[in-house]
Amino acid sequence: MYLVLVSVHGLIRSHTLELGRDADTGGQVQYVIDLARSLAAHPQIHQVDLVTRLIQDPKVSKDYAQPMEPLSAKARIVRLPCGPRRYLRKEVLWPYLDEFADELLKHIRLSRQLPAAIHSHYADAGYVGSKVASWLGIPFIHTGHSLGRVKRKRLLEQGSKPETLEEHFHFSTRIEAEESILAHANLVITSTHQEVQEQYSLYDHYHPERMLVIPPGIDRTRFHPSQVGDPPIRQQLKRFLIHPNKPMILALSRPVPRKNLATLVKAYGQDPSLQEQANLVLIMGSRQDIREMEPSPRQTLTELLLLIDHDDLYGKVAYPKSHLPEDVPGLYRLAAQNRGVFINPALTEPFGLTLIEAAACGLPVIAPLDGGCRDIIANCQNGLLIDTLNQSEMQQALHRALGDRQQWQRWAESGIRGVENHYTWAKHVERYLEALHHLQGFRAPQIKEPPSIQTNRLATVDRLLVSDIDNTLIGDREGLAHFLEHWHQRQQPTGFGIATGRHLESALEILQEWGVPLPDLLITSVGSEIHYGSQLIMDTSWQKHISYRWQPEQVRALMQDLPGITMQKPEQQRSHKISYLVDVQKAPSMREIQRLLRRHKLHVRVIFSHGEYLDLLPIRASKGDALRYCAMKWGIPVHQMLVAGDSGNDEQMLRGNTLAVVVGNHSPELAKLRGESRVYFAQGCYAWGILEGIKFYQF
Repeated sequence: MYLVLVSVHGLIRSHTLELGRDADTGGQVQYVIDLARSLAAHPQIHQVDLVTRLIQDPKVSKDYAQPMEPLSAKARIVRLPCGPRRYLRKEVLWPYLDEFADELLKHIRLSRQLPAAIHSHYADAGYVGSKVASWLGIPFIHTGHSLGRVKRKRLLEQGSKPETLEEHFHFSTRIEAEESILAHANLVITSTHQEVQEQYSLYDHYHPERMLVIPPGIDRTRFHPSQVGDPPIRQQLKRFLIHPNKPMILALSRPVPRKNLATLVKAYGQDPSLQEQANLVLIMGSRQDIREMEPSPRQTLTELLLLIDHDDLYGKVAYPKSHLPEDVPGLYRLAAQNRGVFINPALTEPFGLTLIEAAACGLPVIAPLDGGCRDIIANCQNGLLIDTLNQSEMQQALHRALGDRQQWQRWAESGIRGVENHYTWAKHVERYLEALHHLQGFRAPQIKEPPSIQTNRLATVDRLLVSDIDNTLIGDREGLAHFLEHWHQRQQPTGFGIATGRHLESALEILQEWGVPLPDLLITSVGSEIHYGSQLIMDTSWQKHISYRWQPEQVRALMQDLPGITMQKPEQQRSHKISYLVDVQKAPSMREIQRLLRRHKLHVRVIFSHGEYLDLLPIRASKGDALRYCAMKWGIPVHQMLVAGDSGNDEQMLRGNTLAVVVGNHSPELAKLRGESRVYFAQGCYAWGILEGIKFYQF
């Protein structure tokens, strides 16, 4: 099997991971690296590609600018261009993800083999993976790592303002993407039962029957109890500590408010007997200058330093400026040697990989009564769960862990056994592959050669112009005449296609009326039907592909009583398209309609255009999806497709790596595309705008 893992953000490389450098380079990076290597080690796997973003930025290592980097004999990192060259935090990547999806499609096409599945990590990669898996008709697997609804809820509870959160985190975009991901996913892999029961259940597209708990493993060659000599970082700790051989209270996390390090420092600083009993060691990523850090870690570190100063904890607390990944196992073992304890004081912890690492090294743990921590302590029986906002409870737990030597020994031994029994990558991969084999429609297909030249002229073209009909290609007879004259002078390898909301018969009628020759490709009914050539051969494979989870009768029944919504004429209704007229003064908003459909477990794409037309399609259908399906089928690169449109039902084909032209007379719903790369807003209207776009792109 060939598997594709997608993890768009963060700094990902095969060696010396910069974990803790920023909010995007944390546990997820380690997870996907370990998963890729572990999958590739299995005899059933032929190749694993871990696909991420190509970054060319003098502020980060040149390693992240390599298009390919080996991970192991059968695994590699593949880096694809996406948006600006510079490194960007995940919250601002959303406008560039359609481009990333097209680059991923191109990479798979060039590999000459379809993946057995695409497995995405986090919402941004899920947005990409759901699209590409849908275009290819292959299983789609997703791991969320964290969820937008959960994070937003907790930040609001801490007093953050909704408008501030939206401005920084773009939660509405992320949550909408997560809903779509859950609608598409064949399988959602989680690390804990709490994710399934309490986090994913907040979503309209909650389908627990498609979710499987498979805890991650750890690298047992790194995390084990046997220490040989002192780890190099011990010399750094000695710079801070008057009595460096005391037991160690070890915390390891990024310096952000959610990790709740301030409560830990307060608990330690206000308990003299705890200070007498142990040192506090805070490993908080690597930094050069606190003043140059992002606002959140800068404020957190400043608060911690003020707390240390307030309680005069100098000589008792260590907080080194930097550490290497290879220092981490040694830190756990060092803490275990002097009978210390590892504490994760976070407000919330979706999984808790550091708890497993500490357990594997024989170090007891204290953790929040939340998320994966509950599963880990239940499996390993190696420590205590606490309310991490309760300072007194935290102090009592630390005293118990440090003061009862027999209990400490039982926890240490039990933790080592628990990791061996529950948290190895070998066991993870076995369950993973078993689940993959049971997925509906599972196969490990090969990419077929394009159809024979006799089947369709598309097999001979190397580029394709695709236009909407109404208010784009037609609307100005003089402009159309100039366009057709230009088109007749085109180079032979260029194909011509139509993508319209009209049904086939209506499209043919209007094209004939305006004197437009029959195109090579006809995408009709808002992308739900595809026909080819002079014989108008229907692509039945596309019909089968978009039938996925399509329940038209249930959709019609749900919509029939909504105010301001009336069915369009019978000739506008198709097997994979249900069309309505909308009175926007009386009807629910499109967002409300979308949520209503989701709550009834209906997988529907909602397309609103021209301020009055509503089309409900299968979740896999749109003009953009149909266009990329054709690109894959006929071997035409997406970046060699010029597409022109004027309304909301054209949006999906205008995004991404196509050469997009928005004609001058466009509807207001396309204004949001201004400023996006590869979207040209023409001054000319109708066919004049298409000609302007052809000239702009030198097509």
